[in-house]
Amino acid sequence: MNDTETIGIIAGGGQFPILVAKAAKKRGIRVTAVAHIDETDPALATIVNEITWVKLGQLGRLIKAFKGWGVKKVLMAGSITKRKMFDGIMPDIKAIALLSKIAILHDDDILSTVAAALLKEGIEIISCVSYLPELLSPPGCLTKRRPDRSEKKDISCGWKIAKELGRMDIGQCVVVRKKTVLAVEAIEGTDETILRGGRLGKKNIVVVKVSKPTQDMRFDIPSVGLRTVKLIEQVKGSVLAIEAGKTLMFDREKMIEHADAAGIAIVSMSSKEIM
Repeated sequence: MNDTETIGIIAGGGQFPILVAKAAKKRGIRVTAVAHIDETDPALATIVNEITWVKLGQLGRLIKAFKGWGVKKVLMAGSITKRKMFDGIMPDIKAIALLSKIAILHDDDILSTVAAALLKEGIEIISCVSYLPELLSPPGCLTKRRPDRSEKKDISCGWKIAKELGRMDIGQCVVVRKKTVLAVEAIEGTDETILRGGRLGKKNIVVVKVSKPTQDMRFDIPSVGLRTVKLIEQVKGSVLAIEAGKTLMFDREKMIEHADAAGIAIVSMSSKEIM
């Protein structure tokens, strides 16, 4: 990498866009961003060299901004509240034209279509972990407490269901207790899935979050953080199982410290370990 390199960030919510921007800047890279109103942290504007704010669906403005800055490579970082697809989206003509070609509005279909449209404009989407590979979850049990035999069975059960959900591009998180699926993730997101599963399971729930079988590491990578652990603690859950090397872990040290204090086990596994 050299000092003249420029990257673009398609920024959603959370801390990931800021972490990526800071990491790139440390390498002497010029950083630009197209941020989403009511989603992206305004602090991003103080870090990047150039920024444009858009509403969800304004694809034409996004392309115009990056081309105006001479950006050839962009990455997607941060979350977009999926429910805003029904009350906050403002698609422009270019976005409407693309969406009209998609039979079912699954995440992968939308993102792959957007990626193809950007590539036609000379803008390539690269993996969002290119600059922060250390955020990917390492393998093993990351906490002092390990899952017991019953919890391991729940992990196995939840893992298989979550992989099937991912294959159908519905969600990536499942909540299980005693080999009974309590909640599966759809448009509401992981946090609401944990809360709903916790209400039904009462206690000792197992939360499983995995990548899709055909995960495209350029976008929609599963992520967990301190908030995830606090929500599991809130519903008296006992285990968080994630996929090693394919899950982003934010505030890892704080996550593990909080989980240890709450008696929650965090395990990072591969599909090969599931019986």
